[in-house]
Amino acid sequence: MAASGLALATSTIPAEAAWASVCAVLRTELGDDAFGSWLTRSNLLTAPDGGLRLVTSTGVARDWIRRYAWRRIEELWARIDGEGRILRLQSKAEFEAMSACAAPSPRVAPAMPVAPLPATAPVFAPRDRFSFDTFVTGPANEFASAVARRVASWADGHFNPVLIHGPYGFGKTHLLCAMVKEAQATAPQRKVLYLTAEKFVSSFVRAAMERQINAFKGQLRSADLLVVDDIQFIAGKQSTQEELFLTLSALMEDGRRVVFSANRPPAALTEFDAHLRSHLSAGLVCGIEPADRTLRMGILAQKLEILRRQLGFAGALRPEILEFLADRFTDNVRELEGALNTLVARTGADLRTVSLEEACRLLRPIERGADKRITVDDIQKATAEHFHLKQADLLCERRTRALARPRQAAMWLAKQLTTRSLPDIGRRFGGRDHTTVLHAVRRIEELRPTDPQLAQDLEILMRKLKG
Repeated sequence: MAASGLALATSTIPAEAAWASVCAVLRTELGDDAFGSWLTRSNLLTAPDGGLRLVTSTGVARDWIRRYAWRRIEELWARIDGEGRILRLQSKAEFEAMSACAAPSPRVAPAMPVAPLPATAPVFAPRDRFSFDTFVTGPANEFASAVARRVASWADGHFNPVLIHGPYGFGKTHLLCAMVKEAQATAPQRKVLYLTAEKFVSSFVRAAMERQINAFKGQLRSADLLVVDDIQFIAGKQSTQEELFLTLSALMEDGRRVVFSANRPPAALTEFDAHLRSHLSAGLVCGIEPADRTLRMGILAQKLEILRRQLGFAGALRPEILEFLADRFTDNVRELEGALNTLVARTGADLRTVSLEEACRLLRPIERGADKRITVDDIQKATAEHFHLKQADLLCERRTRALARPRQAAMWLAKQLTTRSLPDIGRRFGGRDHTTVLHAVRRIEELRPTDPQLAQDLEILMRKLKG
């Protein structure tokens, strides 16, 4: 019998329909956040050779899918596709390059070599809206905000490097883009370079292929301020990590400024080289915590004002609707802003006429009810996603620290959020004994007061599971 209620394919069906069925299962298994972040903008396309490609919008999305979801995608695809068609994974850039090579090329004059990185300051086309003026501060992010402003002012006595960390949707990119924008405005004569981790990797690979490594290094190491966003996506790429480490060391020796962002603190970036982790830890590490209710209300108020100026609508949402949004959408800022965008888009120009009941009805498709029943399976999926593991890792026999602590956390959550007995929880974690579950619960209880990172992880998971 097929897993997840997916029947075995017995007849030929269109590839698009097969992929739609796979997506329906993936959305349930991965959760809306992970599915929306990595798979929503992926497309099933036919390559010039007639083969099928799952094409992602970016190389980062391709790498995430390959690492955390591709094995499951292949299983589901093989089960539902009746023709035995092979599905391969590519980024948009890879697919377009392959298509260009397959097409006949007109004779043109040789092009001049293209530098791997722009010689001028980066362009913030889609992110120009990010500034310090639109960043709402509160206890959860005020330290990171203050550090970013200090870097942007080119103040003396700065720490090097600076690492701002926090989960997806907590405002890291907003803060980094605001910092770069302000730094450029404050000192136009200085070179400021902003890169996503994806851009760093692709530029490095391109430079190596075109034998322009020295040019690549020169551009990076001539920056007065180098900012690299989401460096966790460089994990596992040894040569790229080495280049980042050497660049960081060279810039620090010259007194240049370096700022990174990541989804975890340095100690938790376990797939990074030890030397690079050590350098990251030796600087200034700033964590962004989950936004409290007051901060969420402030973010809503400011976002509403921005929408009012952009769209020209009249009036304001009723206070009880803003409170409803702040209390329901607590996981991250992007989710909160997305709910507000959805509400404004669906209610029209005059928000004063919208009642709380109507707002609840309009948002019901994206709302996760607070009174939903939480299962052990829900907990395992959420925990695995949060710690960048597979659900199967929590059930296996391996006892490495990288697996043991998340497994204990999941058992503790199962004890707190479900009515299952200890023996039943143990059976659902790979057939373990109830004493193992009891030990895990007691261990987490001991560590919570003294381990801030664990306490934060548990709080985030509780918020996510409770909705």
